[in-house]
This record gives sequence, C-alpha cells and structure tokens, in this order.
Amino acid sequence: MSLQVQVTFDAHDPRALSTFWRDVLGYVHPGPPGVDLPEGADPLAAWDDLLAQLGVPEEERNTKSAIEDPDGQGPRLFFQQVPEDKVVKNRVHLDVRAAPGLDGDERMAALEAECERLVALGAHRVRRFEAEPPMESGFIVMTDPEGNEFCLD
Repeated sequence: MSLQVQVTFDAHDPRALSTFWRDVLGYVHPGPPGVDLPEGADPLAAWDDLLAQLGVPEEERNTKSAIEDPDGQGPRLFFQQVPEDKVVKNRVHLDVRAAPGLDGDERMAALEAECERLVALGAHRVRRFEAEPPMESGFIVMTDPEGNEFCLD
C-alpha cells in the first residue's frame, strides 16, 4: 500500500501563494469541512465567513491555506505562514509538466507560452535550458511570487 503525499510551502501570504499555485495547476481551494457550497460559490469567502463565526481574529485568518486537484490525482498543496524570508535555493522543487510528449522547437514553444502565462500570474523567469538530446529535452526555471524555484518541464 502506498502513502499519500502533501507538499507544504512556507509562505508570508498563504492565501495569495495558494491562489497563484491554484491558477498555475488548475487546482481548487476546498471549502471548509462540513460546509456544503453551492456551485460557483467562492470557497475562500466561505472560509472567511466560518473563521469570523468562530471568532478567529482577522490578523490570524491568513495563517494557512490549501489547494487540491479537482480530479483527485495530484497531491494536496498546503501553505503555512512563517515569519522568515526564503534565503537559499530549494532542495526540493516542483516540475510543472507543461509540454508532455512534445520535442524540439514545438516543446520549447509550448514552454515559452506557459512561461508567459505564469509571468502574468506573478511568477518570475530565471533561466531557459536548451535541449541537449538524448539526455535533456529542455526546460525553463522560474520562481513563484515568494521566490520558490520550480521548473516548466
């Protein structure tokens, strides 16, 4: 039997970072447990309402956030607020598979198009690595809005 994995990010602004990654991956914010959200309802607004009803002070309402794959295939991503800044390169990073099955110029064009979309969401482009067949098919290194490295692969 295999175990499930949750990937946890330290963040200054868990809500904003989870929203960025939601939009990158096509994930969703889950609603609060036990709350049946009507179709089209904003789960973040539902969390705000619940936390207010529970008396959680406003300054403590952005200490955690999570997103999930709506198809149940990918890992849950959890975001927790921390006071310190990121100071060194990640030892683990995500590879966002933006061009599966593509090679050569077609692959790099797909990665470039996805890079433009993610920059518009708040990502930063770091460096492009060209294809070096047969071992390397090319990728783009980026950072999310809080400086966490990831690759478009």
